Amino acid sequence: MFASKKSRLAAGVLAAGALLALSACSSGGGAFSTSSASSSSDSVIVGSAAFGESEILMQIYGQALAANGVKVDYKPSIGQRDVYLKALQDGSIDLIPEYTGNLLQFYDKNSTATSSDDVYAGLGTALPKGYEVLDQSQAQDADSYNVTKAFSEKWKVTSLDDLKKVTEPLTVGANPEFQTRPYGIPGLKSAYGVTATLKPISDSGGPLTVAALKNGDVQLADIYTTTPAIKDNDFVTLKDPKNLIAAQNIAPLINTSKASAKVKDILNKVSKELTTTDLIEMNGENQGASKTQPDAVAKKWLQDHPIK
Repeated sequence: MFASKKSRLAAGVLAAGALLALSACSSGGGAFSTSSASSSSDSVIVGSAAFGESEILMQIYGQALAANGVKVDYKPSIGQRDVYLKALQDGSIDLIPEYTGNLLQFYDKNSTATSSDDVYAGLGTALPKGYEVLDQSQAQDADSYNVTKAFSEKWKVTSLDDLKKVTEPLTVGANPEFQTRPYGIPGLKSAYGVTATLKPISDSGGPLTVAALKNGDVQLADIYTTTPAIKDNDFVTLKDPKNLIAAQNIAPLINTSKASAKVKDILNKVSKELTTTDLIEMNGENQGASKTQPDAVAKKWLQDHPIK
């Protein structure tokens, strides 16, 4: 969900390589990778970031479009935000599920919006010409600071404000860009007076980040709120009384040229149905020994929430 902070040269090389790969590869997503609708003038290429929840959302939005006569192709696991937004810009993809708070901060690093409504309103002016976000869902998957239960009990920490009581050095496990994110290392200091160092872990709160927290390599970890590992490992998600972390509602980001009335209507209906509880349940299905693939997880959700 996040764009890694690399040198401009390295980022350009990686992005160019990723886009070349996009143009050369065939559609992904298994049995649901393409839906033929030759009688329709609507066609959409849907992409995803390189993590499971984004792929599930890609499939939900894509399969809903396909079921309503739109020709759909998929480009899963493109990479992080800087790469997939370039793909949207050059037409390699037309649509991608996004997270409103991080998207706003990508385009407006000075934004101080934190509520769902304020963040969404900010996107209306921050997005470059040719892009638009459709209706945002009530479903959210936000960053959150997590500690082990043992750490919470030792220091009596249940909120970010409580971290001031901790007398040992604090290290946060998170993606590299957490070093400069407004709600990352700088935000801890400015909002809560807490000094911490970053241990860069580039898996967006995934297994490596979880393992680092469990093993004591870090004292805090940035893990998204819909990640089953929080509950599975009895982690304590610290409260954020000063609203440091911006709202992260799910919303489709689309190339305006592809945002026909029909496409917008279908996508908005999907977003209206999505809930945070749905995300947690679907992420759980997509993990573990009995892992269900994103296309099948999406198909099941759409059977329970038919979009017409």
